[in-house]
Amino acid sequence: MAIWTRALPTLEQMAETSKNTAVTALGIEYVEVGDDYVTGRIPVDERTVQPFGILHGGASVLLAETLGSMAANYCLREENQIAVGLDINANHVRSVSKGWVYGTARPVHLGGTTQVWEIRLENEEGKLTCISRLTMAVINRG
Repeated sequence: MAIWTRALPTLEQMAETSKNTAVTALGIEYVEVGDDYVTGRIPVDERTVQPFGILHGGASVLLAETLGSMAANYCLREENQIAVGLDINANHVRSVSKGWVYGTARPVHLGGTTQVWEIRLENEEGKLTCISRLTMAVINRG
């Protein structure tokens, strides 16, 4: 069963919303939307690596929060609400030095005032690189 309370999000809408932001500056792309998830990817290149040539942990967190936040805003109950990041954590379990890292955000809890999302990041071989949990606050638009 689909979790989306607003129109089914499209890759084009998400890309348009992300224009001229950190999302586009770092080359993040939205890849797939399912009934209960959003998947995207980030390149491992000069924009996203740390001085040792591996994906920067902050870039992994940026991908995780991007996917969770975008998905969260399509799961709101009222038109005047927005979901904003309240807390995020990430465990980096495997480094990546080339290619793409893919992330998939799925809900753990979709409440009226908070949402919790789990975002799994994997390398191109499907091996876990980072696991993140994002808590979103649901607030009224100001």
